[in-house]
Amino acid sequence: MEALAARLSMSANTVWRRIKRLQTDGVIARRVALVDPAKVGLDLTVFVTVRTTDHSSEWLEQFGSATQAMPEIMEFYRLAGDTDYLIKLMIRDVADYDRVYKKLIASVPIADVTASFAMETIKNQTALPV
Repeated sequence: MEALAARLSMSANTVWRRIKRLQTDGVIARRVALVDPAKVGLDLTVFVTVRTTDHSSEWLEQFGSATQAMPEIMEFYRLAGDTDYLIKLMIRDVADYDRVYKKLIASVPIADVTASFAMETIKNQTALPV
C-alpha cells in the first residue's frame, strides 16, 4: 500500500480508501496472490476446445456445473465460430490431463474434444490495459 501511495504521491490512507471504494463499486472484483504454477507442480497448460451438437440451456447448465467442480479448469469460455467452448487447464502432466478429460466427457454428451498442449508461455499477464 505504501509503495502504491508513494508512486501516486498520495497518503497510504487515501489509497486504501480509494481501493475499498473500487471494491465496493465492483471495479476490483477480487484480490489474489499469483502463484508460480511450476513451483506447485502444475507444469502443464492445456487448451481444450469442445464442440457440441446440443446448444440447449440445460446442456450448458450441466456442463457449466461440471466445469465449476473441476479445480484444474482455470478458464472456461463460450465462443462464436467453429469451436463452441474453450477451456484452459493447469495440470501436472499428461496422465493428469487424461483424468480430467475422462471427467469432462462423462459430464455431458460432447461431439468433439481437442487438446493443445502449451510448449512455452510467451506472455501471461493479469493487468488489464486500462
